[in-house]
Amino acid sequence: MEFRKYQHLERFGTEEVDGIELGECLVFPKLDGTNASVWLKNGEIKAGSRNRELTLENDNAGFYAYILSNENIKNYLMQHPTHRLYGEFLVPHTLKTYRDEAWRRFYVFDVCIDHDEERVEYIPYDIYKPLLEEYCLDYIPPLCKIKNGTYDNFYKTLEQNLFLIKDGQGAGEGIVIKNYDFYNRYKRQTWAKIVTSEFKEKHYKTMGCPEIQPKEIVEQQIVDEFCTEAFIEKEYAKIINENQGWQSKYIPMLLGRVFSELIKEEMWNILKKYKNPKIDFRTLNTLTVGKIKKTKSQIFG
Repeated sequence: MEFRKYQHLERFGTEEVDGIELGECLVFPKLDGTNASVWLKNGEIKAGSRNRELTLENDNAGFYAYILSNENIKNYLMQHPTHRLYGEFLVPHTLKTYRDEAWRRFYVFDVCIDHDEERVEYIPYDIYKPLLEEYCLDYIPPLCKIKNGTYDNFYKTLEQNLFLIKDGQGAGEGIVIKNYDFYNRYKRQTWAKIVTSEFKEKHYKTMGCPEIQPKEIVEQQIVDEFCTEAFIEKEYAKIINENQGWQSKYIPMLLGRVFSELIKEEMWNILKKYKNPKIDFRTLNTLTVGKIKKTKSQIFG
């Protein structure tokens, strides 16, 4: 494995992350240190900063020396040699209000597997969390879980970001929003961020990962009630019958046909049930595609 730069976090509301809020999102604290990564190459521990591979002669804030002395990280990578750890090495940057014991430690915020030069697989938090804990590695836990959130929902979590902050010193610099089912219009899996320069202090207990439930949007209600697993399986079976079998090239056909049949077959029932609702068909299509991917996950490998 070679050095690989971490993805750029896009500001929430921009084109690159348009639609990331649709579905289940985990909201993470954003730390203000230096971006770092660790991986294994031919059995040797390697480390990187945001833009380059590190050496002992050309280190970054002593991160590579820190990694080489960390047996837990070495043991983790020996057990999981295809994993690349991305995280924040907490050294003084703009924010100086972190607790004294928090400094000069590596906090993992993503675990990846390289597939080729262009594509990486981000392992979901619920999967990598116990793997890191087995080796006592530091990581950044989520503040909360939000389904089909709004800007206001996410913005309110800024004041909850007290991760590693000294008591009475306000909140951290911002949040990172991750939806592991989201790929943008350019087919890239991208995370969003919200950063604020006004840090507000409110009491927050880091007791697990609370789930925030905004009022459910009508598009989600439609998908839950009318785009059932049986409805999806019916269209899937039709395609198999028409083509004497299944091939991955039929995926676009399945996505388009399920959405088309949903509109044609169920729209009158939808209008009656929800009393002529205002429907965002782009949102409806996005949620329908998400339901298909979950129902037929085996064909999207």
